[in-house]
Amino acid sequence: MKEELFIRELGLQAYLPVWAAMRQFTDKRQADTKDELWLVEHPAVFTLGQAGQETHILNSGAIPVIRTDRGGQVTYHGPGQLVIYVLLDLRRRGIGVRQLVAILEQVVISLCADYQIKATYKCGAPGVYIEDKKVCSIGLRVKRGCTYHGLALNFAMDLGPFSQINPCGFSKLIMTQFTHYVKGVSKRQVISQLIAYMVEKLGYTSAQVLASENSELLAVGVHNV
Repeated sequence: MKEELFIRELGLQAYLPVWAAMRQFTDKRQADTKDELWLVEHPAVFTLGQAGQETHILNSGAIPVIRTDRGGQVTYHGPGQLVIYVLLDLRRRGIGVRQLVAILEQVVISLCADYQIKATYKCGAPGVYIEDKKVCSIGLRVKRGCTYHGLALNFAMDLGPFSQINPCGFSKLIMTQFTHYVKGVSKRQVISQLIAYMVEKLGYTSAQVLASENSELLAVGVHNV
């Protein structure tokens, strides 16, 4: 099914208000509500998935811990990480959640290939890996056939806090980031490439960036356009 994908760029936002807005968007969306991607960065925060085990948080220190409703275990968000929340109607697109995870992985793998980086996925451990190091994490929630949460690509950030947890529940997992392999690339360029691959691999006709105030979006949560 062809349709336009809407893009919202939220900038640096606290985790809790964005999570609340995603839930509100999903609860209020109707059959004709357009699918959206929300691009955001978060101040330092650990998030624990719905079935996540607190034992995987080794030492939170001064970083807050939030238990959320996505799948997966514990991860870290911080400035310099590109977070893309995917608010999609899976039934309308005719795909399942496992297929969506595979598409999100392929989006990042394709991005890496553009820069001659060999990236891959691993069965049973969603995300994208370079040389067995994880560069992108994926966690989703499906409600009434619609998704929220999404992917987090480590772009150019402080990876130190990942040592305070077992990332994604794996004690020996090493995290890496995109700019370790590519020098001089701009965040804007990478975002544009990711959006283009999202449009292509999810079968949208085009993407439109919506001009709306962040405060309005986070207060209202959903717009039918």
